[in-house]
Amino acid sequence: MSIGNSPEDDRPADDLGPVDLPAQDLPSIGRALKQARIESGLTVDEVSTATRVRIPIIHAIEQDDFSRCGGDVYARGHLRTLARAVGLDPAELLERFDADHGGRPAPTPAAPLFEAERIRPEPRRPNWTAAMVAAIVAVIGFVGFTAFKGDDGGDNSRTPVAGSGSTPAGDATKSKPNPPKPADPKPDPSGSAIAAVPQDKVTVKVSAPDGRSWISAKDLNGRTLFDGTLEQGDSKTFQDKQQIDLVLGNAGAIDLFVNGKAIEDDFQPGQIERLTYTKGDPQAG
Repeated sequence: MSIGNSPEDDRPADDLGPVDLPAQDLPSIGRALKQARIESGLTVDEVSTATRVRIPIIHAIEQDDFSRCGGDVYARGHLRTLARAVGLDPAELLERFDADHGGRPAPTPAAPLFEAERIRPEPRRPNWTAAMVAAIVAVIGFVGFTAFKGDDGGDNSRTPVAGSGSTPAGDATKSKPNPPKPADPKPDPSGSAIAAVPQDKVTVKVSAPDGRSWISAKDLNGRTLFDGTLEQGDSKTFQDKQQIDLVLGNAGAIDLFVNGKAIEDDFQPGQIERLTYTKGDPQAG
């Protein structure tokens, strides 16, 4: 009796049935984010408002197009932010992203990456507001001084002194009011503390308690408010009527206060973050 192969043994490898590849059953990164967003009842506009990630970038990521992120470092940051907004585990998505894009990027000094993103600062413009305040103070002081000297009449012995018993009773009604106090110059918005923030503006305070960081700050029109290094222990405060755009070269060393509220984050040393803040509650949305 000859023993031959069974028909199942003669089948080609491709006919043995599907191979068990659980990873293939998982939705793509972009589809997973989109499904989680829809299940959470959120629109793209609402996610953009909550995360400060622009709407076109969210649409592109949900289609697994990471080319608009500006590189793997920024793509990983956007994935972490969007995953938290829709209730997904950022670590799982980042692990899959790294596997699809050649592994986790090696730590890179923040300065070269930041320098590549820098936009040539605009020429400094004269600070006409400060100049006008100084001129007003000078004029008020001069007018007050002139009025005081004119009332004196050149006779210092007749100058009334508050609380002095030597002032004649008849001169009491002739006492002249004190000259107007010069107006205080407008305080520098870069003070170390924000006592009270105006409701009609966006106020962002950046401090570096844990180390130096490279930062760039711009207003809504793209005008550069600051572009340079913030040394450890230093702080800067920026204000605009509508919007402040930030780039943090070493986000792990930075503490942020937006519109008078501390921003909770888990930025890591050497991490680069692009942030945008507007008026109102920074935690809203």
